[in-house]
Amino acid sequence: MKAMDLLWGREARRSRGPRPVLTVAQIAEAAVEIADAEGLPAVTMQRVAARFEFTAMSLYRYVPGRAELVALMIDSALGVAPEVGTADGWRPALREWAGCLRDVFRRHPWIAQVTVQARPIGPNELSWLERAVAVLAGGGLSGGERVDAVLVITGHVRNQVQAEAGIAADDGIHLATALAETLRERAADFPALTEAADDGAFGPDDNDGFGFGLECILDGLADRM
Repeated sequence: MKAMDLLWGREARRSRGPRPVLTVAQIAEAAVEIADAEGLPAVTMQRVAARFEFTAMSLYRYVPGRAELVALMIDSALGVAPEVGTADGWRPALREWAGCLRDVFRRHPWIAQVTVQARPIGPNELSWLERAVAVLAGGGLSGGERVDAVLVITGHVRNQVQAEAGIAADDGIHLATALAETLRERAADFPALTEAADDGAFGPDDNDGFGFGLECILDGLADRM
């Protein structure tokens, strides 16, 4: 069975064999719990099957392989996109939408890793795109531009969450402090960066790359409109 069939509930009807005791939704939720706790590499068919006291071979009756399982995990973890308020216009609405998406990516950091390649898209993931594209309707952008604009924002969210995870994992705050000190020692070689560091770059308060980048994107969209 293909991933798109599983994502969109087009499971093949079983005319023979024992009645299924699991659903693909239950399997996806169990896999998400493992990924959230231990990272995506920990998710195997055997580990997920053990959650239900099944054998890995038994799980293949529901999900044909790990690639299909990951597709189900993405859609399960994202959930249905929340409604965003549009009373104040498209810009606050997109800002709210991006913040909600960042919250989901932060809860499930592995999503940023697995959503960069072409893959089957499920209904929950598509609902996020639908919400944001709808916000941009009537603003003078073409259909392709509206979709591209949302993909640019999504990429920004993904990059920021990945950067946050990397900073946390690699003791990034101390590395940034060491970099600032090195720049001051080598100011003649890196004058622009040294000036930036003296003005707050690489410091503890230089942590709103998400907000700054998002506003730059929204400014560009406003000009385009």
